[in-house]
Amino acid sequence: MSEIWSVVHAERRALIRDLEDLPAQQWATPSLCPGWDVHDVLAHLVDDARTTRLGFLGRLAASGFDFDRCNDRGIARERRADPGGTLAAFRAVSGRTTSAPAPRATRLVEVFVHGEDIRRPLSVRRACPAAHVAEALRYQLRTGGRLGGGRERGAGLRLVATDADLAVGTGPEVHGPVLALLLAVSGRPVGSDELTGPGAAVLARRRTG
Repeated sequence: MSEIWSVVHAERRALIRDLEDLPAQQWATPSLCPGWDVHDVLAHLVDDARTTRLGFLGRLAASGFDFDRCNDRGIARERRADPGGTLAAFRAVSGRTTSAPAPRATRLVEVFVHGEDIRRPLSVRRACPAAHVAEALRYQLRTGGRLGGGRERGAGLRLVATDADLAVGTGPEVHGPVLALLLAVSGRPVGSDELTGPGAAVLARRRTG
């Protein structure tokens, strides 16, 4: 558990560094997360870092048990008028170890996927720790879409990472960097040259479905 938190904290710090000198106009760049811009995703990460188990249950109930509404309210609560203020808030909570009542692997999914939601549209690249990205991917493949996972997208495919010790599933193979595989099963777009193999087109269709 402590190892997961050390990775989460390192990824939060890395994202802060990547955003410290972001020009003002780029904060409105659409992220990979549909309907959210870069500033929205950062505000969501602030809200996520502040979340406690009991607090999450109370907020979810107040949102009518609608996860999307709960997330939107969290963004509205944490999004400052000035993006620099949101970044400062993220810096202040970056060392926290609280979370919603969910498996610890979800913390890895949050920092890796949302980190790329922000970085990729801004053409910022980061070499994330492949072994921990693989752990996040395994979790996503075990978890259904209703809970934010990617089990349905990965069903009937064999995912083979080219940069990590990961080969999981049965069926037509999809080869690529483990981070690209994680993004694809999480419903995010990836570069046309990142994933190859006979199952790559199937996974691409499922991502948009």
